[in-house]
Amino acid sequence: MKKRNTMNRDWIATARTLSEALPYLQRYESAIVVIKLGGHAMGSDAAMESFARDVVLMQQVGVRPVIVHGGGPMINQMLDRLGVTSEFVGGKRVTDAATVEVVEMVLSGRVNKRIVQAIAGQGGRAVGISGKDGDLMVCDAANPELGFVGEPAEMNPDVLRTLFEAGIIPVVAPLGAGRDGETFNVNGDTAAGAIAGALKADRLLLLTDVDGVKDASGEVVTELTAAQIADLTKDGTIAGGMIPKTETALKALSDGVRAVVILDGRAPNACLLELFTDHGAGSIIRN
Repeated sequence: MKKRNTMNRDWIATARTLSEALPYLQRYESAIVVIKLGGHAMGSDAAMESFARDVVLMQQVGVRPVIVHGGGPMINQMLDRLGVTSEFVGGKRVTDAATVEVVEMVLSGRVNKRIVQAIAGQGGRAVGISGKDGDLMVCDAANPELGFVGEPAEMNPDVLRTLFEAGIIPVVAPLGAGRDGETFNVNGDTAAGAIAGALKADRLLLLTDVDGVKDASGEVVTELTAAQIADLTKDGTIAGGMIPKTETALKALSDGVRAVVILDGRAPNACLLELFTDHGAGSIIRN
């Protein structure tokens, strides 16, 4: 039984929020939204539970979410535990045959299944796959000096569409199949962008541990164009780890994604704020 005499401002605010969300719920019905999950949202059980609840809600109101995840810290921990040493070229890890076996074990196993389980815990249905399944992501070597580090060369997203039709949320580990049967490790942002482009997704959400793209004064720029990104990169405002994220965004847009949002995955309900409210979250990039 509901407590009908305990209505307070919180419940009224909740009802108002749901009512105001209606145009956005209608707008995103059947829309494909690819979410790159990484950083803080993967490190905390509470954050993972919150993220999974948001994803299940998104699907419940008609969105077709795809989760693409990283797992760098977990890979490093396992490499250290197994005593697998790595060489670095230009600051990037060389992924040899021994390393890529560990990468696949961690990403397709521990990390992927944790996300699948979190979604199931919130009443959703998810299936964990990698870019190798169904030749979803066929890769060439990104740089021969780096070994089994791949760059997506051919995308076959039919397996994802099959899961959509079955009402299942795909959770994708960023591994690709080589043309000669190799396994390639793919940067998580790069994989998410390639998958979003192959699906002509309505949105690509890149969850990070920062508020978004910032200008020279340190303020978040809420809306950006490709030209603005080029200018901010040229003058050094966009630097470091934000460069590959904005490059991924621009490539995804050129492949047919409607818009890309770089947002703070640490913020509670970040994905819901972006999709279903006037407020939005982070920096949205459009052509």
